[in-house]
Amino acid sequence: MFAPVCLDPLTARTLEGQGYEAAYLSGGALGFQLAVSEALLTVTEMAETARRITARSSIALIVDGGVGFGDAVHTSRTVAEIEATGAAAIELEDQVAPKRAHHHKGVEHLVSLEEMVGKLEAAVAARRDPDFLIIARTGAVRNESYEAAVERGRAYRAAGADLVMLRPDTPEQWRDAVTAIDAPLAAMASFGSRTREEWAALGWPLVIDPFTGQVAGWLAAREASRHFLEEGASGEDEGAIGAGYEAIKQAAGMADWYEIEERTTEKGATG
Repeated sequence: MFAPVCLDPLTARTLEGQGYEAAYLSGGALGFQLAVSEALLTVTEMAETARRITARSSIALIVDGGVGFGDAVHTSRTVAEIEATGAAAIELEDQVAPKRAHHHKGVEHLVSLEEMVGKLEAAVAARRDPDFLIIARTGAVRNESYEAAVERGRAYRAAGADLVMLRPDTPEQWRDAVTAIDAPLAAMASFGSRTREEWAALGWPLVIDPFTGQVAGWLAAREASRHFLEEGASGEDEGAIGAGYEAIKQAAGMADWYEIEERTTEKGATG
C-alpha cells in the first residue's frame, strides 16, 4: 500500500479519486505548512487537521503522532485523540520528547528501548478499536546501528505495534529487515526512489511518501508567482488553468452541494 502526503481534505479526495487507499498526515509537512517546525506542533493541531480530512474523505488516514507529545501518559492521550478523529492509524517514533527542530537537519536523539516499549504499551492500551493501527518507528539505523534498529523493531512488535518502521541504509538491510524483525514493515521514502514493482518486490506492505506532493506543489506555485512578477506574465496556459479550476470544484465535492441547493434554495437554477 502506498500513502502519499496529505495535509487537507482536497488532497485526500483527490488521492482517493485516483485510487489510493491510504494517505499520510505528516507532522513535518504540516509544520512547514504553518511555517513552524514539527517540534512545535500540538496534538490539538494534528487532531483538528485529521478531523477535517476524515470528514470529507473515506481514505485511510495515517497520522504522524511524532513522539506522542511526551511520555507514556501523553502518548496514551495522543492515541485516544487521534483515533477519535476517524483516522486509520498513528505513527509513533522513538526520538526524545519534546521533539527538537534540529531533527529536520538529521540531528536526532533517541529514548531508550525500554522507554519506547512503555510508550507503545500505553498506546496499545489506549486504543478502543483493534483495527486502529499503531506504527512504531525507530531512528536507530542512522543514530545507533542497523542491528540496534532490528532489536528495537522486535521489541516494539512484542509491545503490540502492528507495523514497524525503519529506514535502512543499504539494499542488503532493506532485504534483511523483512525476516530479521518478523513484523509487517513500513517504509518512509520518496515514491520516486523506486518503481512500484521494485517496492512490491521488497515485501514491505506500507510505503509512505511524506513530502513529494507538498514540495512539488510548492515549487509549482513559487514558479508561477515568480514568473508573473519577473516576466510580466504568468507563463501558464490559461485554458489549462481554467480546466484545472473546474477539476478542483469536482474534487472538492461541489456537485453534492449544488444538488442540495437545486432541490431547495436554488430550484430551477442553471449554469
